[in-house]
Amino acid sequence: MASQSQGIQQLLQAEKRAAEKVAEARKRKNRRLKQAKEEAQAEIEQYRLQREKEFKAKEAAALGSHGSCTTRWRRRLRKR
Repeated sequence: MASQSQGIQQLLQAEKRAAEKVAEARKRKNRRLKQAKEEAQAEIEQYRLQREKEFKAKEAAALGSHGSCTTRWRRRLRKR
């Protein structure tokens, strides 16, 4: 009878250790997911800023060329 009780205690302890390992693994997984999400958000923000900068440069170039065309037309009109 004592050996059965001892065996049951060992099983309960093993079950407790297994549950602790599973809980710790879940915590690690959640930390990794949170870190990956934060890294992805930072990468997205960096990409967005890069694309916005490129867009503004193209916009300035387009508006700049439009502005120079307007200036040329004004000069031509003044000469007439």
